[in-house]
Amino acid sequence: MNRVTDGVELRHLRGFLAVADELSFTHAAAVLRVGQPALTRTVRALEDALGTRLLERTTRRVELTEAGRRLRDELAPLLSRIDTALGAAGSEPPVLRLGFTSLLPEACAELVHAFRAATGAGVRLVRRDEALAGLMSGACDVAVVRGDVPPGAPVRTRLLLHEPRVAVVARGAAELAGRRVVDWAELAELPLVVNTVTGTTSPDLWPSSRRPRLACTADNFDEWLEAVAAGHGVGVAPEPVARRYSHPALRHVRLKNAPPVAVRLAVPARDAHPLAERYLRHAGERADQQTGRRTGQFSDASSG
Repeated sequence: MNRVTDGVELRHLRGFLAVADELSFTHAAAVLRVGQPALTRTVRALEDALGTRLLERTTRRVELTEAGRRLRDELAPLLSRIDTALGAAGSEPPVLRLGFTSLLPEACAELVHAFRAATGAGVRLVRRDEALAGLMSGACDVAVVRGDVPPGAPVRTRLLLHEPRVAVVARGAAELAGRRVVDWAELAELPLVVNTVTGTTSPDLWPSSRRPRLACTADNFDEWLEAVAAGHGVGVAPEPVARRYSHPALRHVRLKNAPPVAVRLAVPARDAHPLAERYLRHAGERADQQTGRRTGQFSDASSG
């Protein structure tokens, strides 16, 4: 008797996950080092075998269907386990994929070295311009997340540290001209540029009675930088990130009384990679050693 899985191979699943992660056949083909036509045929073969459409394709974009999102969420952790098992069978050291967005905090870089020394596992850094740094798409096993975790996200988190915020303005712009320090409340009178995908600052952080006007939005950090440099409004970012990505047309202004940015480690709420669990435990142990006290257990950010 024929089953749905008849004819489905690992290459079909890996091809689909690559496209689901990149939302681009061109970029996914480059990641997999295969031709785009071959990748298109691979994904179409999987859709034919399952009898359902997984991706909506237009000339300008690729989007996941509801069936595609369900398959991606179920498949990503399973393939990660398969890769780990195959690596162990081949006597290769296991590898933890650590996801981040615009900048890996210095504390995480130190933690990576300590984790490698303690476990013998490798750590591969993965940058993704996504709210959870590719965790939900299976691009990474544990993610460094700045700011609030999206409501209802099926993840568990551990608070790692806090970072101060700074204002970022175009040189020569009237906003905050000549100012080196400004109070957080004063920004409510200025237009704000917001990174809606990986940013940590939105008008909601101010009291509802006095909030900055939303000047424009950006989908990634580079667009955000250019929008601020173009004078569309003021930007606010974690200080380490703003300092790392300096721009000749921008300057930074120190903020007083600004709420700090929480930096967390996140893993899937279920079926987390064993190495990810060890990484979280290792992070907690190092924090305990540095502070001399318990810093708290996992917080559950899952709605289900």
